Amino acid sequence: MGIFDRIKGAIFGKAHAAPAPAEAGTSAAGTTTAAPAPSSAPSAAPTSAPSAAPAGAPVDVEAILDAAVKAKGQKLNWRESIVDLMKALGMESSLAERKELADELGYTGDKSDSATMNIWLHKQLLKKLSENGGKVPANLLD
Repeated sequence: MGIFDRIKGAIFGKAHAAPAPAEAGTSAAGTTTAAPAPSSAPSAAPTSAPSAAPAGAPVDVEAILDAAVKAKGQKLNWRESIVDLMKALGMESSLAERKELADELGYTGDKSDSATMNIWLHKQLLKKLSENGGKVPANLLD
């Protein structure tokens, strides 16, 4: 499995599986659904997924990454930084990993110019997520 597939899985999997932690006690719809907790895990199964999408519906990449950043408790600027985006998803963001991702996505520039490569990677990654069913804000696709 390549790095892009892991990123895609981390984002799309969160949309179709258990959501990232929601704000205390409320769902994205603004309602709470009280269900008895039959297991020993008090909050084992959330009743709604803030960014869950029905099969075939676009996955809200922005909401998932915002929730991932919030869950990390760090200041991460995923909207501009490929390193922060990868960190938000709990992935390795080393230069070697980014070079491997660049190879996967077809980067033809100088990989020793990491700043240029990172900018290209970020734009290309968001574009690829959009092409694969992700809803990405238009201002991030320019």
